[in-house]
Amino acid sequence: MQKSLCKSLIIGLAFMISGQITAQQISPTVEQVKSLSPEWTGERFPDGRPKVPDALLKRLSEVSMEEAWGYLRNKGYQNQFENDWIIIDDESVMTGRAVTAQYMPLRADFDNLVKKIGKEEGRVQSGGTNSWPIDILQEGDIYVADSYGKIVDGTLIGDNLGNAIYAKSKRGVIFYGSVRDMAGLTAIEGFNGWIKGHDPSYIQQMMLSTINYPIRIGRATVLPGDAVLANKYGVIFIPAHLLADLVINAEFIMLRDEFGIQRLKEGKYAAGEIDSRWNETIVNDFLEWLRTKEDLPMSRSELDEFLKERNW
Repeated sequence: MQKSLCKSLIIGLAFMISGQITAQQISPTVEQVKSLSPEWTGERFPDGRPKVPDALLKRLSEVSMEEAWGYLRNKGYQNQFENDWIIIDDESVMTGRAVTAQYMPLRADFDNLVKKIGKEEGRVQSGGTNSWPIDILQEGDIYVADSYGKIVDGTLIGDNLGNAIYAKSKRGVIFYGSVRDMAGLTAIEGFNGWIKGHDPSYIQQMMLSTINYPIRIGRATVLPGDAVLANKYGVIFIPAHLLADLVINAEFIMLRDEFGIQRLKEGKYAAGEIDSRWNETIVNDFLEWLRTKEDLPMSRSELDEFLKERNW
């Protein structure tokens, strides 16, 4: 009993100390960020976030939301999707790497602490703290912020900060909250945003609390460095270590669907044959079709390796 109590007290004290240290940082340390994605073995940014390859992000842009969602759900990640957005340019697809920020209703004593810590960390003191996440953006990053759905007086950016975001990231934003100056943001070529609303008001009575900690975006949990797929059908956040496998699985399913539709149009197989587990004849036909296909979304070597593990 005493040993158990002692162990509990030690564990509790460790969490208290950890919590005190975390509360005194705007962003986690490099090692803390790395600890959020232990299964990622590839390149990382200096801040510790996974740096998924640009080539994979480009291929991700062709993946359907259903395929990405289905893959993640089968892997046990059931809370990575959010929809019902207002989209600045809903004909464009945006992929990138998440930089996360958390906003909260203003509390003066805590806001003063955040500003004090920010000054000690060398963050810009002119303007509002809502510029701090923008300052750390790299090309390919997407600024993802939870501003708890606040619309009026909750506008995180206008066109000035929108231009700054695009200049640094060549991407845009995903805000569980709002923006102002939609006309100005729309005029920024290449910039895009998934938001919950817009309003002409300025940001008031809210404060930045953290950067690059885990955050909630509606139904989804988002970690810094997650790969992001955003299109007119919603936004999905993909753990970095699953991205490569997700992409090639989705690409393979798209090839399978393309083959199936082609053969149905040709009348070679019945719908029931294509829409169920394929027999050996169809499998061999598909493999021959793949062998001669020139416009593959993946490399030939990637496809060959993938097919070795395929269970028909």
